[in-house]
Amino acid sequence: MTGPARALADAEPLVDRVLARYRERTVAELLRHIPEQSPPYLYDLAGDYPVRPCKGLRGALCLATCEAFGGRPERALNPAVTVEMFHNAFLIHDDIQDGSELRRGLPTLSAAYGVEVALNVGNATNLLGLRRLMANRRELGGELAWRLFEETELMCRQSLEGQAMEIAWIRDNACDLVPADYYRMCLKKTSWYTFLYPCRAGLLVAEGAHTAATRLDRFGWYLGAAFQIQDDVLNLVGTLADYGKEIAGDLWEGKRTLLLIHLLERCTPAERARTERYLEGTRAQRGPNAAEEVRWLSERLTAYGCVESARAAADGLVAAAEREIAEVMEAAPAPAEPSDGAAEAREFLLALPGFVVTRGR
Repeated sequence: MTGPARALADAEPLVDRVLARYRERTVAELLRHIPEQSPPYLYDLAGDYPVRPCKGLRGALCLATCEAFGGRPERALNPAVTVEMFHNAFLIHDDIQDGSELRRGLPTLSAAYGVEVALNVGNATNLLGLRRLMANRRELGGELAWRLFEETELMCRQSLEGQAMEIAWIRDNACDLVPADYYRMCLKKTSWYTFLYPCRAGLLVAEGAHTAATRLDRFGWYLGAAFQIQDDVLNLVGTLADYGKEIAGDLWEGKRTLLLIHLLERCTPAERARTERYLEGTRAQRGPNAAEEVRWLSERLTAYGCVESARAAADGLVAAAEREIAEVMEAAPAPAEPSDGAAEAREFLLALPGFVVTRGR
């Protein structure tokens, strides 16, 4: 057993255990702050996505970073809830924009209740995240609360810009993209709110408002790009039971994944013309032959080795992330008063890259 398979065998039990422990704490705290009284179809649905089967990665990364660098994880619980609130709001809005039918193995809020309800619930979930940011002033002090607010504003701005890039590519039928364009989108859309922001928030809580919260940025960027590539691969070759979302949904939606960019670089002129014609318009406008075209595209992606090349790119990013986190951890001083879980939190951060590219969901 070598490479990613061995990395998974070593990382999976530890990562699963730590994710489960942190997720339980984060979700319990998140649900505690959702108002019990609500107009119909509002706060009563804000807890829907968080309680569905999921990893809880972002909140866990915030808590683990805090604990690994000498902080008390209970002080980072509110920032962990904040990132999970914003994450779930992003998911609700993404499902509306993409016309997605499944999320974590169940109908999306927009599929189950309609776009109007889902849009309002997504906005309400953002509001609840904002309220958790406000609570930081009382629980962590004004200076640290303001730093966390600045980090949140930066994360939201980067994420929205990344989403705008992806929407524009679909809307304008961009077919001349190169891998560098895709990586730039990943940095903004995925790396910032999935890895950079949780790590920065955890470091700030652990070390205080004046700390340099950027030293895990390269780790987060590499890991975010690898995470997104793996998600794109799973969308094509995963199983519905494991993946929890529509298989080949990216092709139905015309998303410019690294796999699709590789296909457009490698296919024949006739195949490229057919692909460009398919990518015109929205999912709803594709017509009765869309399913056949999706099957054809899936076959072309396989024939040209696009899955293998995407996986190779993700493996390279994981190797870079592993080197980066090892260097940061080696340079970090031992916590003066480590918590009971500090050692495990450090092991979790070191093991996370090997988990990211071999997960099934």
